[in-house]
Amino acid sequence: MFRIGAHVSIADGFGAAVEHEVELGGNCGQLFVRSPRGWAVSDIEDAEAETFRDAVEEQDVGPWIVHGTYLVNLATPNDDLAGTSIDCVQEELDATAKLGIPYYVLHPGAHTGAGEETGVENVGERLSEVDVPSDVTLLLENTAGKGTTVGKRLEDLDEMVETSAYGYGDLGVCLDTCHLFAAGYDFTGASAMDALVGSVGSTVGVENVIYLHLNDSKHPLGSEKDEHEHIGEGAIGEEGFRRVVNHEAFREKPMVLETPENERGYAWNVERVRELRTGD
Repeated sequence: MFRIGAHVSIADGFGAAVEHEVELGGNCGQLFVRSPRGWAVSDIEDAEAETFRDAVEEQDVGPWIVHGTYLVNLATPNDDLAGTSIDCVQEELDATAKLGIPYYVLHPGAHTGAGEETGVENVGERLSEVDVPSDVTLLLENTAGKGTTVGKRLEDLDEMVETSAYGYGDLGVCLDTCHLFAAGYDFTGASAMDALVGSVGSTVGVENVIYLHLNDSKHPLGSEKDEHEHIGEGAIGEEGFRRVVNHEAFREKPMVLETPENERGYAWNVERVRELRTGD
């Protein structure tokens, strides 16, 4: 079954998030377990976690993925920020496990002048300090490459895993289509798509790409600008997404949308992706 969904709010509770996903036409989903722009996280009550798990099973909505807060920076040369980031990731991983969610994704962070190589090494070393629950896989998300962010190159994501005390299995990759395109990875034509899959295969491995974020790009190939657009309405276009959602390397992966929430919204984008999907 094709698994496509969108990021949903937990403002009305975790159980309600499942209902919101169904209303959007999704059958998998993503959420935060705290404010994405804050460090504080409230304990999840046992009853609330059970309500979420029951709703997921009853509605057959999943797999879910938790997105880490945007403040996390494992690449930083600042030890205090690194320590706070590690603690934050641990709290979010524990919350992910309590909810019965199998995946947690984070942005690796920025080296802020220390150099890309140092930033990549820092991420691997800080990942080693986190206790990844046995029933959760921590996913590294590729970045657009703006500023001093690390993770633009697939080789860098692979190096982060190799540098850490973990390996693939405990760790994996979430590919964001807008970030890929902004970083210079083209997939809008047949040969370009094959080249992308080849690059994935020779670095992180197709089998270690666990989840996809589907977002069109407001900016052209290689812009390094991370601004999402509705599916088919940006520089990637319909043909690019038709290739992504149907290619044998990715079509069995769960996919969630992080498209703009304006007049069109997530439901429109979920339906747009379903229209581009063939063979189901």
